[in-house]
Amino acid sequence: MKTTDVIARAVDVTRQYTLGKETVWALRGVSLSIYRGEYLSIMGPSGSGKSTFFNMIGALDVPSSGLVEFMGADLFKLPEDQQAWIRCNKIGYIFQTFNLVTVMTALDNVALPLILRGDEPAQASRRATEVLEMVGLGHRLHHLPMQLSGGQQQRVAIARALVNAPAVILADEPTGNLDSKTGQEIIDLLRRLQREKNVTVITATHDARMIAISDRVAWIRDGKLERLDDRANLSVQTGGINPGDASKPV
Repeated sequence: MKTTDVIARAVDVTRQYTLGKETVWALRGVSLSIYRGEYLSIMGPSGSGKSTFFNMIGALDVPSSGLVEFMGADLFKLPEDQQAWIRCNKIGYIFQTFNLVTVMTALDNVALPLILRGDEPAQASRRATEVLEMVGLGHRLHHLPMQLSGGQQQRVAIARALVNAPAVILADEPTGNLDSKTGQEIIDLLRRLQREKNVTVITATHDARMIAISDRVAWIRDGKLERLDDRANLSVQTGGINPGDASKPV
């Protein structure tokens, strides 16, 4: 991949929190370039800093120091309204707990981001229907979240992330609340959509099955980028690896 393909970049990013009199370092100088159209998995044990780094790329958290660029812009030097525009129009978010509005149908949940940005309701509904059909839920448009299985709810969440045609999808533990079979279906769906739509998928995950479909895997431990594996290294490691063990040879 060429440097011109870089869609997001972190340079020496740190993040620290103050808990009483104690300073906790979540990130300790992480640098990483993310390429347009790739599937990148960020892996590491709980408390490693992977979710914090993930949140920096998505403009959901602010670094203590360092640079975060998104599509060539210094993300945290932009005015808040421009950051909000990027979050609304260029990034799609998928969360482990789905975060669906319980009193709204699948169709209304997916249309909501379009309504919030000012689209006409009829146009938003047409687009939401199209994306729900894309993820295999054209027959569940008018069901409430409680009437859907966990896998179906995650498909609604994926459709909501896709509805604005984002450049980047950020998926935080997207299989964490799903059984093994359903989790594999979601993994396969994300990979298919990444290939078909040329969208960049960045996932923070413990799920070792993500290794098999990733173009690269960033292993984070103790707030540092410990190792970065590309497809050539990953082709032999589709099983038997503990995602918390970033030191295991591949």
